[in-house]
Amino acid sequence: MARVPYLEQSDLASEDQDLLRRPISLFKALVNSPKAARAFSGLGGYIRYGSKLDPRLRELAILQVGWLARSPYEWSHHVKLGYDFGVTDQDIRGLIDDTAGMSTALDPLSRTVLKAAREMTDDGAMAEATFATLQADLGNEQVMDLTLTIGFYNAVVRVLATLQIDVEPDYMPYLHKFPFPA
Repeated sequence: MARVPYLEQSDLASEDQDLLRRPISLFKALVNSPKAARAFSGLGGYIRYGSKLDPRLRELAILQVGWLARSPYEWSHHVKLGYDFGVTDQDIRGLIDDTAGMSTALDPLSRTVLKAAREMTDDGAMAEATFATLQADLGNEQVMDLTLTIGFYNAVVRVLATLQIDVEPDYMPYLHKFPFPA
């Protein structure tokens, strides 16, 4: 059960009702502070709709953060969203195996993106060699977008955990399909 109430559009001032166009649990909690919700949605919207980073790589990075944080909400939502952006079941199994240090069929760029997400999540920053490889492969704009994506989703998983946001029933099958280790 969330630590703050889940609000509905009818609970909000008319100028803030647009914040719940997508009425997911996270947004229903965030609108307890409409200005914060709007700021949060601004960067999140850029990451999803404005970034030039390949959407599949973006989703793999987000999934890596969700997996490492053991965030049921983030993981389930981005398994579903990942499918919309070209992530396959083989990619998800590859992420799980790569995280465990096992060999995978993932391409080198995908593995480097996952490594970058692990480094930023576990160590607080990407290693110099990882950053240099990504900069060479992606260029400055896309490596910047990747860095912001990983950093933002590290913040998101902490907000989700602190607020104890519930996974909606529609997303539960993704947790059952790809469960966290016991």
